[in-house]
Amino acid sequence: KAIESRQLVTNAAIVQAITKLQPASILDLGCGEGWLSRALKTELPQANIKGVDAIPALIDAAKNLSTAIDYAVASYQDIIAGALHDAQYDLIAINFALFGDELVRDLLQTLRKHITEGGHLVIQTLHPVVACGDFPYQSGWREGSWAGFSSDFKDAHPWYFRTLEDWLALFTDCGYRIQSMQEPLHPKTGKPASVIFVLK
Repeated sequence: KAIESRQLVTNAAIVQAITKLQPASILDLGCGEGWLSRALKTELPQANIKGVDAIPALIDAAKNLSTAIDYAVASYQDIIAGALHDAQYDLIAINFALFGDELVRDLLQTLRKHITEGGHLVIQTLHPVVACGDFPYQSGWREGSWAGFSSDFKDAHPWYFRTLEDWLALFTDCGYRIQSMQEPLHPKTGKPASVIFVLK
């Protein structure tokens, strides 16, 4: 069961951010069971959408839920190694699916060649100020799951926390320009439910 803030705010926020850009082709990276791909297909019925995830069972579930979207199994390591071949997309979306350090850097560098000229990379992740919790506000590995995020992550491996400054530096280092940054607010707490980066 997704946590309340995600239901209230973050799902709609990522769909709106992507729909506003009107991409004709979309890669949903780390798509899970494909909810975002399906939502985008509803909003952008003419768009060519591909969903990719490393877990075969999730891709099987996604295929069973929609035949209008092309789904495939591939890990980030596979993509870095060339699994996407020469494919390019107007928009690549990564929604709450970046957990590592060097792997994320290598992935972002690889994805640049898979984005069309004038295209976008849209990333939604936990807002660093909120996700930091009681730990010092500095980038580094954190034990366990994204606390309170989803029951799917209760047995998750350690994940890499980045400050907002380090996210922005990472994007610049990987050759991206930040077009916009959005901080969807939880309507009850008034705190950011996530952060969405729109990169070119």
